[in-house]
Amino acid sequence: MSFRMAAYAVCIEDGRVLLARHVPPKGETNWTLPGGRVEHAEDPFDAVIREVAEETGCDAVVERLLGVDSRVIPAAAARAGVEHQNVGIFYRVRIVAGQLRPEPNGETAESVWTPIPDVACLRRSSLVDIGLALAQTVPATGHTAPVPVGGLIQH
Repeated sequence: MSFRMAAYAVCIEDGRVLLARHVPPKGETNWTLPGGRVEHAEDPFDAVIREVAEETGCDAVVERLLGVDSRVIPAAAARAGVEHQNVGIFYRVRIVAGQLRPEPNGETAESVWTPIPDVACLRRSSLVDIGLALAQTVPATGHTAPVPVGGLIQH
């Protein structure tokens, strides 16, 4: 089984959420939250700020921890073809400076402020739904029910 710990930014402003269009080397493009892998010895708090800057070109501040999601992706659905566990740490983040731009030499083609009702029509990572659920409910435990994958919602 492979394992990944990642930190994700949930940026909500004026009824819109900041989404990043992920274009992998193989496979279909989809929308996700800004964020990504926590590097060795890196604090997830610092990782989410770094990832927002790398992927969007913007500076961000963390407002609060929203929660943690842990999911196992079956081998048949995982990119590498082996069972994979992803532990995602979700932060409420506010953009404080910068201009949105594509990620230089990366897989984020663009970042866009998207009206929250429009998210349901997008091909997206389940991370988007998890982040929005955590932001809207702010559960005391920091845990939300698993998001079913299928249709427009991808692993």
